[in-house]
Amino acid sequence: MSATSLITIPARRGKAITLNQGRSVRVINTHGQQVVDTWAFRRDDLAEFMSMEHSRTSLGRIIPKVGQSMTTNRRRPILSLVEDTSGGIHDTLLAACDRYRYELLGCEGYHDNCTDNLAAALAVLGLTPPETPSPWNLFMNIPVAPDGSVSFEPPVSRPGDHLTLRAEMDCIVVFSACPQDMVPINGVNCLPTEAHFQVI
Repeated sequence: MSATSLITIPARRGKAITLNQGRSVRVINTHGQQVVDTWAFRRDDLAEFMSMEHSRTSLGRIIPKVGQSMTTNRRRPILSLVEDTSGGIHDTLLAACDRYRYELLGCEGYHDNCTDNLAAALAVLGLTPPETPSPWNLFMNIPVAPDGSVSFEPPVSRPGDHLTLRAEMDCIVVFSACPQDMVPINGVNCLPTEAHFQVI
């Protein structure tokens, strides 16, 4: 299969693509410390989408390994992880950031957020999400301690690290370069940056 050119996910913004069954997309952490919230919807029925709750059940773990598939809310494979050079840490626990999250963090006024980025990216394709599913937070490092608590840590990925996802059905995939700049999930400098992807 021929590869397309690199496509930018602008810092603090989202981007949506159509990915046919059997095609793959490589997601690149260009600067090494950027979380990329990721969603996938069945192309002809957005009511079926990649579900973290259902995926954790089918995976038997909270972070997929290479060779495993994320599943939909109808328990069907939608994206398979076929390659990962980034250290293998990708959160499946946390909801997408939204205006309410930033209000709780003390932000006054509007703050860019992944929930709005999902809606805006789909709107470019003339689509509206039926809801905001919990995203697969690529590169996000949320360790779970033995006592069950979680912490918000910088990614373990390095500049240029990437992972490759294969579509198991025709789908719409949406990426958001997370705008979080109030806790260090995008690195200790709390500075969101662009990321890139490539259909291969």
